[in-house]
Amino acid sequence: MSTQEKIKLMRNKEKKIELGGGEKALAKIKATGRLTARERLARLFDPATFVELDKFAEHRCANFEMDKMEVPGEGVVTGYGMINNRTVFAFAQDFSAMGGSLGEMHAVKICKAMDRAVSVGAPIVGLNDSGGARIQEGVDSLAGYGYIFSRNVKASGIVPQISAIMGPSAGGAVYSPALMDFIYMIDQEYSQMFITGPQVLKTVMDEDVSATELGGAMTHNTKSGNVHFVAVSDEDCIDQIKKLLSYLPSNNREKAPVIIPCTDPVDRMDEELNTIVPDKSSRPYDMKKLIRMVVDNGEIYESQAIYARNIITCFGRMNGQSVGIIANQPKVLAGCLDINSSDKASRFIRFCDCFNLPLLTFVDVPGYLPGTAQEFGGIIRHGAKMLYVYPEATVPKITIPIRKAYGGSYIGMCSGQSGADIVMAWPCAEIAVMGAEGAARIIFRKEDPETLKKKMAEYVETFATPYQAAGHALIEQVIEPKETRPAIIKALKMLDGKRDEPRLWRKHGNMPL
Repeated sequence: MSTQEKIKLMRNKEKKIELGGGEKALAKIKATGRLTARERLARLFDPATFVELDKFAEHRCANFEMDKMEVPGEGVVTGYGMINNRTVFAFAQDFSAMGGSLGEMHAVKICKAMDRAVSVGAPIVGLNDSGGARIQEGVDSLAGYGYIFSRNVKASGIVPQISAIMGPSAGGAVYSPALMDFIYMIDQEYSQMFITGPQVLKTVMDEDVSATELGGAMTHNTKSGNVHFVAVSDEDCIDQIKKLLSYLPSNNREKAPVIIPCTDPVDRMDEELNTIVPDKSSRPYDMKKLIRMVVDNGEIYESQAIYARNIITCFGRMNGQSVGIIANQPKVLAGCLDINSSDKASRFIRFCDCFNLPLLTFVDVPGYLPGTAQEFGGIIRHGAKMLYVYPEATVPKITIPIRKAYGGSYIGMCSGQSGADIVMAWPCAEIAVMGAEGAARIIFRKEDPETLKKKMAEYVETFATPYQAAGHALIEQVIEPKETRPAIIKALKMLDGKRDEPRLWRKHGNMPL
């Protein structure tokens, strides 16, 4: 056979592999509203930059007549390319080829892509669309999941790992996404994630639930908290992943690049900030609106936007620099910390610390949510996570008490004593052990109502302000609200060269999980 004939043979093999399970199988996928695996990758990467790896990999299973069956590309497309001119690795499971089932070589392809990503310091994106383990391969497919999970753990904190559930994901298949940093789901019937499916639940537990109710995008974005972002379509999901990557560095040794130059004046002062907080401390306001008035061009990208809405976790930019933002939301549960909000914030804070994103914390917290459900559910353990992760974080940390900053919940929101480098309070901030009314009723409980009212006013004037904390050098600044944006940018510039002090040697701490 001549060289030209061999080249032609190679091209024919490539065309066959690129068709996956064939035109009919691909058409069935398109009929559900999904993109094919290769279409997803084409949209993810900058044009003409994707390089496919291990295209000709083949399974070597002979069980159940598998030796007579071809699985083009082993049901997964892997490779690397450029996104916003930065190298990113990705894999996309191909449901058209044997349901995208995971066998030995399927896993090998994913593992190799993840190994390369870690070795060169590039993010990894996984587009999941698989029927699960390839049963015909038995323990080899099971071992494949184990190899992938171990890669997820090794890559954790070294390169960003992003997963999208773009089809079914059940049983062991859910745990690689769960070990990654962020999960996307699509608010369509084909995007599902659960350990045990509806049929088994009906048989074993006599629970009648649909696949969407059990493991759909809205379930995981509102109830379980397993998922961070929801998209309306494959196209929207991929575009959102690219948006998320724009806020992140490629690895833990870099800072996030300035992809979008700042066109918002660094000295901009918004007069509306001076009136955004109601004079009556029991009245709510929208913390998200406040944040948008401070960051570059009012743009944020919120993680878990519809889960534990009493706390906000989002990415933003200050003078072009990516930052992670954590804030209480007075509009929901008065901004109290509870089990779910503590978990949500702690996970986000640790991610930002892993990847060198400064932390901005906006505080308006009256305390921890009371009630037997919270106490029995372990609010002490879950609340302690925030007390752990803020001091552990070594990135620049700026805290802005806006209004209520009471007791242990204020410590949990990164007070100066729990790790903040700079605390800049608004004049309306109430930094105190507890609210004025509750404190006065304890201290002056034996007084008559008129005296109690007078004493309460005295307590507010003396303690429910930022000035006692400032007087004891427990906070660094009291600023006019409209000065918040330029004050943060100046502080970030000062903290740019921050170096963590040497610590006692330890393998790792024991976080209250």
